[in-house]
Amino acid sequence: MNKTVRIALVALLCVGAAACTKKQETKPQQPQQETQQVAPPQSGEHKYTAADLDTDACLKQRVVYFDFDKDEVKPEFQQIMQCHAKFLQDVPTARMTLDGNTDERGTREYNLGLGERRGNAVSSALQANGGSASQINVVSHGKEQPVCRQHNEDCWSKNRRVEISYSAT
Repeated sequence: MNKTVRIALVALLCVGAAACTKKQETKPQQPQQETQQVAPPQSGEHKYTAADLDTDACLKQRVVYFDFDKDEVKPEFQQIMQCHAKFLQDVPTARMTLDGNTDERGTREYNLGLGERRGNAVSSALQANGGSASQINVVSHGKEQPVCRQHNEDCWSKNRRVEISYSAT
């Protein structure tokens, strides 16, 4: 994908996320799948350090879940994207790996591609929030590393994820 198309896609994601976030503010909060709504620190308010990875409530959230056969970051994960992007800005030596995963349905090749697209979607969201592409590595595992092995929707939804891990902080 050329640079112009990627920039346009990131811009659309940002606009779409902002519109969805405004809609959420007018609706009552519903519980999210294994996520907490934690506000990211404002840029002048707090500067992250490597120690914050284990103590900050927002940074401790390192899994982004996806809908079936989708590779768009859901609006409820935007705050997590903001926190991790700010961490990358504040700690320039940090390196992040995004491990894309899928559920068991679909061929091996299709799921490897979907896992990569999901990892790239999280990478794009991080970059749209100020994270540096040079600090981010995307790896796809497809359906090879499930966290749940049952054959039902509840289990499959736990396997459709991108896991965020850090090194060299």
